[in-house]
Amino acid sequence: MHKFVLLLLVSGLCFSFGCAANPITGEDELMLDRDYHHDIKLGKDIAPKVEKALKGRIKDQVLQDYINGVGHKIARFSHNPDFDFNFVAVNDKSVNAISLPGGCIFITKGLLIKLENESQLAGVLAHETVHVVARDAENMMSKQVGMSALFILAASQARTQGEVAAANIAMQLVAVKYSREDERTADLGGMDYMFRAGYNPNGMVETMRILQKEEEANNSCDFFSTHPSPENRIDYLRARIQSHYLDGIAGTKTGEDEYRQNVLDRLKNLPDEPRR
Repeated sequence: MHKFVLLLLVSGLCFSFGCAANPITGEDELMLDRDYHHDIKLGKDIAPKVEKALKGRIKDQVLQDYINGVGHKIARFSHNPDFDFNFVAVNDKSVNAISLPGGCIFITKGLLIKLENESQLAGVLAHETVHVVARDAENMMSKQVGMSALFILAASQARTQGEVAAANIAMQLVAVKYSREDERTADLGGMDYMFRAGYNPNGMVETMRILQKEEEANNSCDFFSTHPSPENRIDYLRARIQSHYLDGIAGTKTGEDEYRQNVLDRLKNLPDEPRR
């Protein structure tokens, strides 16, 4: 009986498998489901699994509210603010940020301690916001996982297999590797979002320098393992500032004091590892 139900679910998913327009580029892209509301449901199902894998959320509500507040300032200017955006700081020591379908975005403690101001934080969150709105994880999962993902998604709707399926999808999405084209779109689109939200766009350039420095120092960077670095990344971001934002930079926010008070100082008072 369960196999028959699973087959029907897979058949329904195969029927919905098709293309959806990327709202940022306007191009049609392969999607497991054309409706972005499916992304929201999927994200809610797997977010607890991903959060657990990333060592859980940082136990500081002031810090969490600050991160979430900056994220929502940006999300309001996205191409689709109707996603269920939620920005969460997690204890993982890797230098990384991860976006799930539907709008849940995680930023690691390892990355937070590397950043120096609010505009740099805004650059990271804006970059990940573009991935959500463009449905890049859904698109890449469609390409990388293919039909096996359909079976996993179908299984996630079967009560007896839902927990296992959700965990499987969560781990696959954490490991999804974006294309260089997706990264460039997330950089440039994210810069536009953060600038419209009132942040100094140089914050994104500074963040890329921090990430590249981390990669050079350790011969690796977790962010670049799933976010391949396009060639001339800093060059095209600086060129974008010159051509699009130079006249409007005066008065935009950098936020060194706010970031220090709400993130860096508070992290110093927290234990290195979350309490069990």
